[in-house]
Amino acid sequence: MRYTQLAEEQRYQIYALMKAGHRQTNIAAVVGVHKSTISREVRRNRGLRGYRPLQAHQLAVHRRQTKAQCRLTPEHWSLIERLLQEDWSPEQISLWLADQRAITISHEWIYQHVLQDKAQDGTLYRHLRCQKARKKRYGAYDRRGHLRNRVSIEERPGIVDDRTRLGDWELDTIIGKGRRQVLVSLTERTSRLALIAKVPNKEAEGVTHAILKLLAPLSEHVHTLTADNGKEFAQHEAIAEALNADFYFAHPYASWERGLNENTNGLIRQYFPKSGDFTTITQKDLDHVMHKLNNRPRKCLGMQTPNQVCFGINPFVALVS
Repeated sequence: MRYTQLAEEQRYQIYALMKAGHRQTNIAAVVGVHKSTISREVRRNRGLRGYRPLQAHQLAVHRRQTKAQCRLTPEHWSLIERLLQEDWSPEQISLWLADQRAITISHEWIYQHVLQDKAQDGTLYRHLRCQKARKKRYGAYDRRGHLRNRVSIEERPGIVDDRTRLGDWELDTIIGKGRRQVLVSLTERTSRLALIAKVPNKEAEGVTHAILKLLAPLSEHVHTLTADNGKEFAQHEAIAEALNADFYFAHPYASWERGLNENTNGLIRQYFPKSGDFTTITQKDLDHVMHKLNNRPRKCLGMQTPNQVCFGINPFVALVS
């Protein structure tokens, strides 16, 4: 049976049967409801003198009348839409509103709002991250040769996995359409801070220059770097020496060992898709994307942003004021 609201007459019936000493299972059978309905009724609508039918009915009616019919105001939805336009995910918005505004709304409700907006020719859906199934290699082996003096991720200290300090970075490159121009992507493991630079190609010299330029302002927060086995990281020893850091390499085709960076690349692809022309990307475009990613609250950071964790910068005051 499905739970339904009880009528006043049923409450008098419950009271009479209880006074007669009947069990809740027998009472439910007589009243014609599930036994959990009786249990819930007695638990929620009893007073100091026990269960009394008139008082129970008044409590139930009052609860029903005072229950908020619509908890979210137009101002709330306006804020939600502004956060969507900042490319926050519905889950991030849901968690942040609960944490910062004491507003309870499920991410599914926000998704439904976006779908309704789309049906009315709205554009909110364009700010959702596009999820795409990825192909997985089976039985593949590394055909790219081996980098000289590479140090395996197996030798990386355990503190990197603990994420208890700032300064442990994951590195990768993102290829543009027709393999013309490349983005260098760096992600800090503890704060999830993302740094991006554009280089003409995957040549090691250009990639090395981009990495050093990105990390130079943060040189005090560079302890380790972890990359895949691409030839673009052939100058890893020079990078490690310049930054006074240790450079490690994941196992071939073990992208999960740099899972954070892989996930960040997926976020970056939302702005610079695989089919896009990277030659048209400007520094202003890169700054815009880094601002978006680093000022977006993360569930894994307790709904703080990478900039908050890394630099103590709080973007919310200006955003939602």
